[in-house]
Amino acid sequence: MDLQGKAALVTGGGVRVGRALALALAGAGCEVVVHYNRSAGPAEATREEAERLGAVAHALGADLADPAAAEGLVAAAVERCGLLDVLVNSAAIFPPGDTLERSGAAEFDELIAVNLRAPYLLSRAFAAAHRPGVPGRILNLLDARVRRPGADHPVYRLTKRGLWALTENLALALAPDITVNAVALGAILPPPGEDEAYLERLAAERVPLRRPGSPAIVAENVLHLLRQDFVTGAVVALDGGQFL
Repeated sequence: MDLQGKAALVTGGGVRVGRALALALAGAGCEVVVHYNRSAGPAEATREEAERLGAVAHALGADLADPAAAEGLVAAAVERCGLLDVLVNSAAIFPPGDTLERSGAAEFDELIAVNLRAPYLLSRAFAAAHRPGVPGRILNLLDARVRRPGADHPVYRLTKRGLWALTENLALALAPDITVNAVALGAILPPPGEDEAYLERLAAERVPLRRPGSPAIVAENVLHLLRQDFVTGAVVALDGGQFL
């Protein structure tokens, strides 16, 4: 699919990898809707940067923990753009305190709501608003660590593993018009509170390629998947071999 002239919604598009994807889509010729929840300032800055790249861009706020807001986000994006061709489910939460001892019912429900239920509802609304016979694209952001079992971050891992399964299920459910693919990220950015030196050390110790990735690498692979018309249900690991 030629991305020139298409319209894309990027959840969590104002910060970190989501920002890189929103700007990459703008650079590829898309009209871009930058979603945010608490990051209104960064989302507006991303929108302005997208417009400097020559794109039409919008910033829309929605709390994806609210199912009505999640479903309404697609309708609001369609109202701005007239239609949507691309949905990128980038928004997610990663609480440092997600442990078996600390993550009770409230924490469990919040992670499920934002990381798994919201992409499901957004994808469902995207498909319902999509015109039959017109190519559409859904791209999900996963975490490569869930390729292996682990005791850390149990609820977060559950949500991302569920989104992996949802990617494959939706690929079947939404064919032939809409393709659904994902990228699973490894050492791409340092976690909040850490710096690039932390990321370099992690890569040197744990990544077979002995170097970290970058948001630019993620954007390059995402654009590649969005342009394909014979790839669906695929999950591309961008982890330098760390979780093989």
